[in-house]
Amino acid sequence: IARSTKHGVHRGMSSVTIPPPACMLRPLEAPFRYLFGPGPSNVPPRILAAGGRPIIGHMHSEMFGIMNDIKKGIQYAFQTSNNMTLAMSGSGHTAMECAVFNIVEPGESVLVAINGIWGERVAEIAERMGAKVHTLFKTPGGHFTNAEIEQALAKHKPVLFFLAHGESSSGLVHPVDGVGDICHKYNCLLLVDSVASLGAAPLLMDQQNIDILYTGSQKALNAPPGTAPISFSERACHKMFNRKTKPVSYLLDMTHLSNYWGNDGKPERKYHHTGPVSGFFALRESLAILAEMGLENSWSHHTEVAEYLWKGLEDLGLKLFIKDKDLRLPSVTTIAIPEGYDWKELLAYIMKHHQIEFTGGLGPSVGMVLRIGLMGYNCNKANAAMALAALEDALKQCRKSKA
Repeated sequence: IARSTKHGVHRGMSSVTIPPPACMLRPLEAPFRYLFGPGPSNVPPRILAAGGRPIIGHMHSEMFGIMNDIKKGIQYAFQTSNNMTLAMSGSGHTAMECAVFNIVEPGESVLVAINGIWGERVAEIAERMGAKVHTLFKTPGGHFTNAEIEQALAKHKPVLFFLAHGESSSGLVHPVDGVGDICHKYNCLLLVDSVASLGAAPLLMDQQNIDILYTGSQKALNAPPGTAPISFSERACHKMFNRKTKPVSYLLDMTHLSNYWGNDGKPERKYHHTGPVSGFFALRESLAILAEMGLENSWSHHTEVAEYLWKGLEDLGLKLFIKDKDLRLPSVTTIAIPEGYDWKELLAYIMKHHQIEFTGGLGPSVGMVLRIGLMGYNCNKANAAMALAALEDALKQCRKSKA
């Protein structure tokens, strides 16, 4: 603090009035947990090591090379040849907002399939940026027929239709075959959320005529949360780059992001924002692991472990929330809350005595389900057996009401 005296200006020795917090003078502590919920999943040592490498500048040529690798890895994971493929600097919600903000203009019509929390989120995002939002609604666990989708498209004439492929709040994997064709018949773009399903359940972006597809880094890809792969078809790009208005977000504006990722055909990449360098290192490693394993092997492995888990749960006398086996999400299994038990007490017991995270429902499925996620690195029968043993112990030890 400067103050004037007759001898001139004196600066105070210190203007700091807030002392260093005691917690900051202690080392960081974080427990080891088995993350067998719907995500994030445990990060394997190889990906942790990649993320822990010394960072380089976000505009260095070597970084652009790593970003190019990530693009190719996403193209493989999504099964797409789309040039407009990149990773967002943020979690899955960032990709969700990027898709809506860049494709939709204020006043345009959007159709959202809501059968869990992710449809609810997209509807709110679209509403906030001024779209006319129409919804198709089912309770958690429900799915939409292609006929129901077509009827709504014909009625509302939206520019964009949203569908969650992996609805992790209910444990449902939604059929996608034919939906892209129906959307294109009505001059509508198809947006699909595969955050919980990518790498665990079959999804083929180009073959299934998906226009915008996104996922997150922290589920079956096993990278830390904070990056989100996304890809846009040629149809989506035509709509996105022929807007009358600028997208509401500068950070998520694809005219800038397409340049940052070297997708706009321009010779020079210009500074837009500082990407998460360590996050991109980790994401590249996770995509490399998926490429080494092979998509088909990853899909079949998740199904095999899920079926082992489902049988074990039924042997414990528990009911699976999604009755139709073909509609169950292999990465996130939902169990109907067993009668007479307090679901919060079960989860707390398992965390305290087994250091295992399971979770309850999310959004509209709260109070309806328990969720167990076995994804990527966590997806093996030994972990499934550990999860079943912990659940069996909790069912014996926790109070069951006499009601």
